[in-house]
Amino acid sequence: MTYIAKKCGICFQPPSIVLIYKDDSEDKTRQRIMPVRNFSKFSDCGLAAEQLKNNPRHKAYLEGVSLRQLQKLYSLLKGHLGGESLAESLEKFRREETIDPEEDMNKLDDKELAKRKSIMDELFEKNRKKKDDPDFIYDIEVEFPQDEQLESCGWDVESDEEI
Repeated sequence: MTYIAKKCGICFQPPSIVLIYKDDSEDKTRQRIMPVRNFSKFSDCGLAAEQLKNNPRHKAYLEGVSLRQLQKLYSLLKGHLGGESLAESLEKFRREETIDPEEDMNKLDDKELAKRKSIMDELFEKNRKKKDDPDFIYDIEVEFPQDEQLESCGWDVESDEEI
């Protein structure tokens, strides 16, 4: 049987992940409610998302749902359990998932660096032009305007001074 995920959301009371999917064999749209058990405001969202996605009962249904989306739903639930409003939880998740260009990545620990790299990889794949895209151009040549006089750098000019 093939299931095509249409929408995925979260219900706070009782805590559960709600999946709206289409069953190809019957051509019907259905709803699946997956209860969230043993999850608190101190739980790891990534681990919980992986466990749900690999759960034998839900695995076939969640193939079309990305792990990142499940992590987002779990982080919203975690914020709700911690007393945050939905808007606060969404803002917190947005801040965690955006990359500050001024941030020094050399100072991050391995876990945070891996998270930032996965965000950058996902953003790259989203914006990447593929050969099948209608606006794909194979060989792009760009002429840069040279209206202004080029500045010479001090390091590439030979100086008369001997060191």
